[in-house]
This record gives sequence, structure tokens and C-alpha cells, in this order.
Amino acid sequence: MENIAIHVKDLKKSFKDTEILKGVDFKVYSGEIFALLGSNGAGKTTIVKILSTLLKADEGSVKVCGFDIANQKEKIREKISLTGQFTTVDEILTGWENLLLIANLRDVDNPEKVVSDLLERFGLSDVGNQQAKTYSGGMIRKLDIAMSLIGTPSVIFLDEPTTGLDPEARIELQKTIKKHAKKGKTILLTTQYLDEAEQLADKIAILHNGKIIVNGTFEELKKLFPPAKVEYIEKQPSLEEIFLAIVSKKEDK
Repeated sequence: MENIAIHVKDLKKSFKDTEILKGVDFKVYSGEIFALLGSNGAGKTTIVKILSTLLKADEGSVKVCGFDIANQKEKIREKISLTGQFTTVDEILTGWENLLLIANLRDVDNPEKVVSDLLERFGLSDVGNQQAKTYSGGMIRKLDIAMSLIGTPSVIFLDEPTTGLDPEARIELQKTIKKHAKKGKTILLTTQYLDEAEQLADKIAILHNGKIIVNGTFEELKKLFPPAKVEYIEKQPSLEEIFLAIVSKKEDK
């Protein structure tokens, strides 16, 4: 039987008088890449913050790696890694020093080699000895992602990780995500690039009006799209078209 890495049931969260999450339910299995999609303000980042113990839920049940988020936050923090929308890079330190600090905190074997490999993988070797404050926004983002991949987290949260990255860096990160999933790591990903979710995700969930309105594989989501109109060729819908069609249908109701 497959292990459930993340189990969310009837999750609710409000900010003042605004209800953001109205009863969110989903499961993510170990080794799965799970893409959470939704329009800006739908509540994707709120979910990530709750799952990574940075924000308290109002109601609902959440378990990460079998631990209850209500009373086992420390256990969860030992098992997860997070790249949020805002970087956690120390700009006074060099890129090398930022990575080495995390490597030492996570007690990895041969930390210098780990740091060197990550700098090379993300194209930062040439600037590894420069202070992070001299980096461009894209370089800072690469460094932040590299920091989140150090160690052996069971669950990796990536909140719009490729925003601001150049195409080469996006491709490299996508390869890295697939590599970690093959090793049994669980990835929960939010992204504005729907083609990215289409290429990477084992399961895709769409968050709309505070609830998950669709959850399944890309092939399962394709079945919700109107049959392809046959003219000269059969046009298959992209994930972006499916997303917009599903959301529009819900709003019409």
C-alpha cells in the first residue's frame, strides 16, 4: 500500500473577514510530484505555509509524513524543506557560505562537495565567492532553491520556484525535481507556468473559490475538456486550456 506523505482534510483559513480556504481536501503520496494550481489569491501560498508549519490553520486536519501539524510541528520541520516566494538568502554571506551554512546545519556528509556540486548545477560556480547582495534577482532565486535541496528532506515544498528564472535554470530545476521524486522524495509544487505542471506533475489539483475543484492526473483532467474538434488535425488541449475551462465552468454555475 502506498504511503501518504501529505494528508489534508477540511482545511479552513480566514484572514479577518475574508475566507480564503473553505474546506480543502487532498492527499499526496510518497514519491509523487503534486502540482497545486490556482489563480493569484486563490490560497496556494496559504496552503504551503500551513503545511510547512509557518501558519496556523483555523480548522481541519493536516498530517505531513505521518505527523499531526497541530501538535508535532518540530517533527514535521525535521522532514521537510521549503522554497517560498520570498528568498531566505543572507545577502551578506557569499553564495558558498550560504550553502555551507545550511549543509552544516543539516549535518550532511562531505558538505564542501555538496556545496560545490550545487553551485555548478545551478550555474553559480563563477560567483560562488561573491556576496549574495551582488547577485541578480534570478541568481538569488537559484541560490535559494539550491539551499532548499540540501540534505535529505522527505517532503519538498516549492512555491512558484521558477518565477524569475531564465529558461536554462528552469530546465535544470525541472530535472532536479524529477531526480528527487525518483529517489522517493515527495514534491508539492505551485506554479504559474501550466506547461511546467503538465510536464512534471503526477497529480494536478486546481484550487478555486477556497476549495479543490479538480484533482487527478493530466490524462484524467483532459477528459473534462470538451472533445477535440476534428478539422485537418486533432488538437489536444493543453493544461492551460483545461484550467481556464474548468474555472470558467465553476464560475458560470
